[in-house]
Amino acid sequence: MKRIVKNRLFWPVLALLALIVINTIARPSFVSITVQNGQLYGPLIDILRNSAPLMLVALGMTIVIATRGIDLSVGAVMAVSGAVALTIIEGSTDPNGLGTVLVAIVVGVLVALVLGVWNGFLVAVVGIQPIIATLVLMLAGRGIALLITGGFITTINSEPYKFMAQGYVLGLPFALYVSMAAVVVVALLERRTALGVLTEAVGINPEASRLAGVRSRGIIWGAYAASGLLAGLAGILYSSNIMAADANAAGLYIELDAILAVVLGGTSLMGGKFSLAGTVVGVFTIQTLKSTITFLGVPPAVSPLFLAIVVVIVVLVQSQRLRSVLARASQALRPRSSTPQGGSEVAS
Repeated sequence: MKRIVKNRLFWPVLALLALIVINTIARPSFVSITVQNGQLYGPLIDILRNSAPLMLVALGMTIVIATRGIDLSVGAVMAVSGAVALTIIEGSTDPNGLGTVLVAIVVGVLVALVLGVWNGFLVAVVGIQPIIATLVLMLAGRGIALLITGGFITTINSEPYKFMAQGYVLGLPFALYVSMAAVVVVALLERRTALGVLTEAVGINPEASRLAGVRSRGIIWGAYAASGLLAGLAGILYSSNIMAADANAAGLYIELDAILAVVLGGTSLMGGKFSLAGTVVGVFTIQTLKSTITFLGVPPAVSPLFLAIVVVIVVLVQSQRLRSVLARASQALRPRSSTPQGGSEVAS
């Protein structure tokens, strides 16, 4: 039992299960799943589908944080990616053509990759602090998206593009397959090759890893490129869900949700050791919290405060220092065992 409790995933999973139980008690229909035309529907299915963009962004954020960095530009990159893709489809003579949609998606994601490479260049080569380097694109990115869309919200009518976020395959949302495929690919690269060990080494001590022969500059550069790529794909899913490119609203504050998900999953902001499985659990926890807030009817203006309070509680529960303090306090409150009376003493 001690080994289970000490597992990095124990507290994140426990927090997620507690949220599911609370929601189920408040509304039993929370765990109900219905089948219509061979497709699954229900609150849990909605959580899986709606968590896809955040899952992609959080995966990239996990890798960046593991290198002792941070990426504040992911929301802006999402806005640029969606703007590029929808502008291409809008200007096409065949918006419902599969070829047109594929070209739009590829170009949108490639632009996001270029932006990620730019971030990596500023951090790894120029040596700018990650929070400053990515803050530049965070501020400029939405301006770029507005230039692409001409300052307007671009809307389209394209069934193949709509399928990305709203379509179903084998009864489940297609967006879920996209996010889970990204999880599998990142997990294989980071846990089945030496890349994960090198990433952790760079995060623990960049200078020492460089002296040991690790190409820390390339690892850091690649982490930001991967973050940009995944954020670009998240932008495609987001714009596909609303069928519009809104430069001001796309991915707004998603960088904060991604950082929260990574932290809730047990990854330290100090870099080094990271947990992809913990990030997945953290994303589902954040999305379940948002579903709970909506169900409770919390006003939109108050919902960030409600979310912050719950997150603080969850983080405190997971805090190793708090658990150590509580353990010492419980030991101090235990009655001390007294020496049995009537025992014989051995004279020396």
